[in-house]
Amino acid sequence: MPDKTVQIATADGLADAFVAVPDQGERHPGVLLYPDAFGLRPELENKARELAGHGYYVLVPNLYYRHRPAPVLDLPEHIGEEARPAVFAQAMPLVEAHTTERVLRDADAYLTFLNDQPEVGAGPVGVIGYCLGAALAMRTATAHPDLVAAVAGFHPGFLVTDAADSPHRLIHKLTAEVHIGLAEGDLTPEAIGELNRAMDAAGVGYSTEIYPDTVHGFTMSDTDAFSAAALQRHWDRLLPLLDRTLARR
Repeated sequence: MPDKTVQIATADGLADAFVAVPDQGERHPGVLLYPDAFGLRPELENKARELAGHGYYVLVPNLYYRHRPAPVLDLPEHIGEEARPAVFAQAMPLVEAHTTERVLRDADAYLTFLNDQPEVGAGPVGVIGYCLGAALAMRTATAHPDLVAAVAGFHPGFLVTDAADSPHRLIHKLTAEVHIGLAEGDLTPEAIGELNRAMDAAGVGYSTEIYPDTVHGFTMSDTDAFSAAALQRHWDRLLPLLDRTLARR
């Protein structure tokens, strides 16, 4: 199926992004897919292609475009335990610089881009995120409740924090259906309870699930955290969520 690199005009300059498009020439629901903290790389491109194969137009932005085009981090082909300290030393300054204000400005641009594409059908979009991307997905959905009908976050980071603007504190603005797929130890029981109570109060459909025998990063086949069984569970939860929430027009 066709894929391409695109340039998206944002308030802070041009953001490069990867797009995967279904083979069929009709219009398709749009999906915004936020990478993990390691950024846009072949692993995320492959996930976008897989999702496009199910009939979705998938946009994967380079979160760190303000620094340079992807790939921004110097990553080994496989991110093993011995490589993680050096990788995190590169990633964390970029993560810390990616403020809420930047996230929201970028989300505006990404959603506008999706809406403007002739291959994307009318109707709401889905937003997916991995690790750091789960928090970005939630921020996008709470900032644009009229546009986002589905949110999925896998092995989330920064979703429930002590900050006044923690993503979970904004869930009262949410209208989308949500699935959160957790690794064992991603969130404390207290944090999971706080997240669930916020979604109960918002009145949205949701599921939070701890995937068995997993560690943080379980969907990423280019890391030691990868679990094939958990990746399949992720597809088993994600695809029905998108199918029932996104109009195929």
